[in-house]
Amino acid sequence: MPGRMFETRTEAWREAGLGAELDVPGARRARGEFVVLLAMIAGVLIVFSQRRELFPGMGTPVRIATVAALIIFGWGLARALGRGIAPVLFRRMDPGTAGTVGFVIRLMTIGIVIVVALRIAGLRAETLAVGGAFTAVILGLAAQQTLGNLFAGIVLQGTRPFTVGERVRLQGGPMAGTTEGTVSSLGLFYTTLVNGADRMMVPNGVVLNLAVVPLREPDQVDLRARFDSPVSPAKIQELLETAITVPVRYPPQISLEEVDRDEVVLRIAATPDHAGDGAKLAEEILAVARSEDGRG
Repeated sequence: MPGRMFETRTEAWREAGLGAELDVPGARRARGEFVVLLAMIAGVLIVFSQRRELFPGMGTPVRIATVAALIIFGWGLARALGRGIAPVLFRRMDPGTAGTVGFVIRLMTIGIVIVVALRIAGLRAETLAVGGAFTAVILGLAAQQTLGNLFAGIVLQGTRPFTVGERVRLQGGPMAGTTEGTVSSLGLFYTTLVNGADRMMVPNGVVLNLAVVPLREPDQVDLRARFDSPVSPAKIQELLETAITVPVRYPPQISLEEVDRDEVVLRIAATPDHAGDGAKLAEEILAVARSEDGRG
């Protein structure tokens, strides 16, 4: 369960393989990038304000270039801001809330930059078509994919099929199979999954068209043990229920796999309530098996 998994904020995030989200040096670099991009945006605005002296007779091209530069730098600014404040959010909020707040901050930042760009540049829709119908079509197709991922990210935030910190399986559609991982971030255009040392960035539009299976069930402890033939499965069941102190989701399950004159093979399975208790549960089951002369 995510609530239990992340009770001890920093340590638990690292145990889940999401230590990069708490990377303080990386956050400092991101904040440095934020300052640089902010200065570049200010420079673009200064150049635009001096356009008549610097670029006489090129009003429309300068306006279009200004909007493009502001949007590009604004996207980088939003990304750097999200990475820069991530450690602060993750240390003070639960994973789901931190992921949502980070997404909203990035979305608002890029939204503000776009609005400011359009207002300052004074562009109207018909101005963008000056370059010709072909250019307008190309730009429209390019923006369609980008905006599609952006709106898909907003939909994912609203429907919340998963939250940051949850392990999920994505299957079907463009994936041509399945992939699993822990959700490490919900970006404006990509959802990032972590699986060990691997990071996969899946476009939000693709995620929206896939079947999402939250994997909230901890791994099951599954043991095969050999006992002398007189052993009673009912007795083993009773011993397990007495010896196991770890909270489990279901009573231990015992099934008979093999039997001959001298021994029997039993399969013992149990699922802990919390993923972190798996090793302790395995130890307790193993202790019962050994106490009854199990031989592995």
